[in-house]
Amino acid sequence: MTGYLSTLSQADLTRLLADKYNNPPFSQYKLHSFYSRLKLQEPSLAAVLVPFHKEDDVWHILFTRRNVALAKHSGQVSFPGGRSEPGDNNPEETALRETFEEIGIIPEDIHILGKLHDFFTITHYRITPIVGIIPWPYSLQLADDEVSRVFSIPLNWLANPDNYQIRKRTLPEPYEPLSVVYYKPFENEILWGATARIVLSLLKILLQNKNIH
Repeated sequence: MTGYLSTLSQADLTRLLADKYNNPPFSQYKLHSFYSRLKLQEPSLAAVLVPFHKEDDVWHILFTRRNVALAKHSGQVSFPGGRSEPGDNNPEETALRETFEEIGIIPEDIHILGKLHDFFTITHYRITPIVGIIPWPYSLQLADDEVSRVFSIPLNWLANPDNYQIRKRTLPEPYEPLSVVYYKPFENEILWGATARIVLSLLKILLQNKNIH
């Protein structure tokens, strides 16, 4: 099943991302409705880049590991990205700017394929994932104060249901339990949480009616 992913062309990826199948999962509506119910202020806007590249004719996705010294989400696996700034006109500009600042990929070198639905997080962010292709290999320049490592995971590995599980996570009041995605370690890196949920949402779109949760 997952071998099919390696056959997808750039045009296929663009077409699938534009498909009407791309709808937010119910759990995201629950978080948004929670914000509204408690009359919380609108979530902070953010965007991330989901960077595709090919190695030996196999699609990979690039991830970063956040510096352990950071105040939020320290040491976690994530996509390059961050909070929108006043000068950003749209989520694409946010994702490209943050990617350049964090790992040194020039915006003009990134070919944007499309985007996923917005994700609402319990940390009160509304994240727009932007999907793009980066040239590879690439001379990355890491912002050491933000990023401690960059690595890639094959798309086929990410799509294999043997490599991840979904668990219920109990949260402090007034939050309800949430379903959280946890991947097995890959090169000693653990992908979980919002980043893993974005990956599964992307895979669901790419595989359409295949058996992805």
